[in-house]
Amino acid sequence: MKLASLNDGTKDGKLIIVSKDLKYYTDASNISPTMQSAIDNWSNIKAKLKKLYEDLNYKMINKNIFDQNKVYSPLPRSYQWADCSAFTNHLKLARKARGVDLPKSYLKNPLIYQGGSDDFLSPRSPIPILDENWGVDLEAEIAVITDYIPMGSNIEEIKDKILLVMIANDISLRNLVPEEIDKGFGFFQSKPSTSFSPVAISLDELEDSWSNGKLHKEISVNVNDIPLGRNLTGEDMTFNFHELIAHACKTRNLISGSIIGSGTISNISKNKEAELPVSEGGRGYCCLVEKRMIEIIKYGKPITSYLKSGDTISIEILNSENESEFGRIQQKIIKL
Repeated sequence: MKLASLNDGTKDGKLIIVSKDLKYYTDASNISPTMQSAIDNWSNIKAKLKKLYEDLNYKMINKNIFDQNKVYSPLPRSYQWADCSAFTNHLKLARKARGVDLPKSYLKNPLIYQGGSDDFLSPRSPIPILDENWGVDLEAEIAVITDYIPMGSNIEEIKDKILLVMIANDISLRNLVPEEIDKGFGFFQSKPSTSFSPVAISLDELEDSWSNGKLHKEISVNVNDIPLGRNLTGEDMTFNFHELIAHACKTRNLISGSIIGSGTISNISKNKEAELPVSEGGRGYCCLVEKRMIEIIKYGKPITSYLKSGDTISIEILNSENESEFGRIQQKIIKL
């Protein structure tokens, strides 16, 4: 199934079902008024939503044109947004650029921080900033929405608790990070509102591309319509989503509708050296800071600048028919 939250003027939007090709939608609010309500009652309404999805795809019901500009992120706000760092290659590069080794503990337990979940950006909304000197960056990630997961659940208990999968843009203000890290309490100001893909997709819809707690797809990331990354979302993922969720629920319950992120997708170059840019035949990068880190390693200083007012970014996954699978995150930086 493909689900979305239509912007109907309310804070949480209206639940809609979107066709497989993302061309049409139908109102699902008679089954469940909102996405959060659907997740809270998933076991009771899943079959009804799936039937509606099939009817829409087989053209058995009235349909409306689906406009990706008119939806919120699938959950416009949530009870929990916890972002991890599952791709340790990204962390290794960050450490190498600073001339230090990656602690061995980073390979045993994933890093995780609790993000702001009260005000997600829509996938086509601008990214507002007050100061360009804060170092605005994008981060292309995969995120999952979970059912209720009790504290201390093990991996086997977690596997059937992942309900939906999305793309995420975990926006970062890089130049605010060092001061926050030095204080010892982690990210807050350096992590403004996140945005997610226009639709969220159920695991059965993803078929073989979802396996072993990972999504196996290629993600396309562009800045100002120039390719930044063409990365593989499952390859080089040190911790899968089952392991990330088990880590997140070690000391707390995860309420239904919790969102867990993978962290920046980062692939290891085939020759074990720094990955090349897309323009040089490499897979590129899912964030600008990784490109800058590699420039520091190679040239002694960063060359690529962070995002400025007027810059545009896009993040998308295409299926085997070259069609957008989750819809496209497409945003423009605007200075307030």
